[in-house]
Order: sequence, then C-alpha cells, then structure tokens
Amino acid sequence: MNNTILGLGFILFAGLLSAKIIKKVRLPAVTAYLLLGILIGPSLLKLVPEGILEASGLISNIVLGIIAFGIGQNFSRYHLRRIGKSIIWISILEACGAWILVTSIFYLLLRQPFYVSLIFGAIASATAPAATVMVIREYRAKGNFTDTLLGVVAIDDAWCLIIFAISLAISQAIHAHMVATSFLVKVFLNSLLSIFGAFVLGAFIAMLFSIFYRFVRTQAELLILTLGLIFLNIGIAIWLHLSVLLANMFLGAILVNLNRYSFKFFDSLKMIDSPLFLLFFVLAGANLEVDILSSLSMVGLAYLIFRVAGKMLGASLGAKIANATTIVRKYIGFGLIPQAGVALGCALITKSDFPLIGNMIFTTIVATTVIYELIGPLCTKYALRKAGDIIIK
Repeated sequence: MNNTILGLGFILFAGLLSAKIIKKVRLPAVTAYLLLGILIGPSLLKLVPEGILEASGLISNIVLGIIAFGIGQNFSRYHLRRIGKSIIWISILEACGAWILVTSIFYLLLRQPFYVSLIFGAIASATAPAATVMVIREYRAKGNFTDTLLGVVAIDDAWCLIIFAISLAISQAIHAHMVATSFLVKVFLNSLLSIFGAFVLGAFIAMLFSIFYRFVRTQAELLILTLGLIFLNIGIAIWLHLSVLLANMFLGAILVNLNRYSFKFFDSLKMIDSPLFLLFFVLAGANLEVDILSSLSMVGLAYLIFRVAGKMLGASLGAKIANATTIVRKYIGFGLIPQAGVALGCALITKSDFPLIGNMIFTTIVATTVIYELIGPLCTKYALRKAGDIIIK
C-alpha cells in the first residue's frame, strides 16, 4: 500500500474498530492499537504505507510533546499541596527502584553493556496512568488507597523524564568510549544544564501563552494558539538539542502556575489528541521487528520481572518512610505495572540515538508494553479490592 491518505484512513478506522472489540474484554485501547500496529506493520501484513512509516519521527515528537505537556499540569501549587508527602516519597522511590534494580540486573546478571543497562533501567521507571485510571473509573473506586494511587501515577512519568534525560546523556558518553571519570562528571553536569535549558525554554513559551491568550476570542483560536506554541516548543527543543519531553513538561508545569486560565489550554487539546495518540501507538506497534523477538527471551523476561519488582520494593519503601497505612505499603505497587506512552517515547528516542542496539531496546519495550497493558488492569483491580476501595460481587 503506497497511498498515504488511504493508509491514514485505514489506520484510524481499524484502530477505532480494534479498540471497540478489545473493550469487550475490558482491556485498555492502547493494547488494541499496539496489537493492530504489529499486525499491519512491515513484519506481518505490510499494510502501512512507507510514507506514514517515514513520518513516525514527526508524529512521535508531536504526540510526546502533547503527552509531556499534559503531565506538567499535575505540578500546580494546589495539586502539590494536596497530594502530600506520602505520594512524593512513593512516586520518587518506585521510579528510582525500577531504575536501579533493572540497571543492576541487566549489567551484573545479563552482562549487558552498562550504557544499555542504564537505558533499560531509565525506561523501566515509567508508569502509564491510563490503564490504572480506567480501572478506578470502571469500578468507581473510592478511598485513601485510591487517592494515593492516583497521585502517584499522575506524577510518576515526570521523574521518568528526568531520570531518562540524565541516563541518556551518560549512555551516549559511554557509547562514545569517553568514560574517564572527569568526563562523566562533565556529562552529568551537562545533563543538569540540559534540564535547566528545557526549564528556561518551557518558561519562555509559557510566558508567550499568557501574553497571547488575551487576544483569543474563540475555541478555534485557543486550539490554534495551544498547538502552535507546543509545536514551537518542540521545534526549538530539537534545534537546541534539548529534551522534547522535559521542555514540554516544564511548559505545562509553569503554565499551570502562571495563568489561572491554563486549564483551557489543556482542555482544548482533548478535541484532537485521540486520533494523534491512536496513530502514535499503532506506528509504535508497526515499528516492532517481530523477527528479533525470539532472541530477546531472557532480556524481555528479566525486564518484565525486575521492573515490577523494583517498583513494588521502591513503592513499599516510600510508603514506609512516609508512614503510610499498611494497606498502601502492601498493595500500592500492584497499581504501577502498566507502561505505555512515555516508555515507548523514550524507546523511540533510544532507537534513533543508538542505531546498533536501539532496535533491540525498542522491540523489548513494545513487546513488554503489550504484556503490561494486558496484566496491569487485572493487578490494579486486585489491589483496589484488597484495599477495600471497591466491592466486587
């Protein structure tokens, strides 16, 4: 199929249909999109036009920018005051727990190069909130455990973006064989400088939002302004070699604290983000190289097991430090299993930056994402039931 427009129409229609079908078995739509992408991608049915595959980078940058922008909304002063110290402790330690444990296991047991292990560990820190929130809404869960879980998944990906930015810079230095201690210190400082640069860029674009908002009169103008400035932020970040994810997360975080009408910007994107997300996840599945899956059995299995173990241990430790309830300590980790958008985005960046091992990392993350999205909702349901926040007859 070489007709790009026909291909786009087919992907959108087939994506909607597959989501409707998979909803019957109470699984998240992202699972349907990934499976559809794998099925129609170059490795199997070859139904995705070359033009769309070549545009994967463009689409992923746009979608990742929008996802990160939305993550920033969770950093309003009001929200941070409300969530309390337990959520901060749990979210930081569950993200770092997965990062440290996966990195250690891959390097010490699987004998993977340290830079590869570090990238896997950084990606492991991400959690996808969509599947967890879906289960909470479906069963109308209420209670302290539910509130804590929602707070943790809301800000988890922010820690992942910071961890990934630092890990990527260190991995790039190691991959380039510049591993002298003094150089790694310089790389670490450059990573912090890159984070600061993303912050400054996000702050600048946030000020443009506030300046130009006064001239907006209609919903259409609001959507155009929001997309235009997000695209501007993405483009400048790419031009300056800053993290697209961090720049847009900071943009959302600063905007939500700078402008009291900021919720309108976030709400305006809900009009158009669904088809973009569908394309992103279908193309992520389409980029999966099925023929190398068989060679990743040990790597994939280790990632599946130790990512979950790291998150559970870290979450439990964070809950203990924050003096959370016994229920939270025992079961909060079960709600942190899914991974999706941010993890796939980090994997795509890795695939681009490390041509030799990027495909292996990306394929592992796509394959495990499908599995996590299948078992994640079931684990969340189990945790909510054990916590007493839902009653299933």
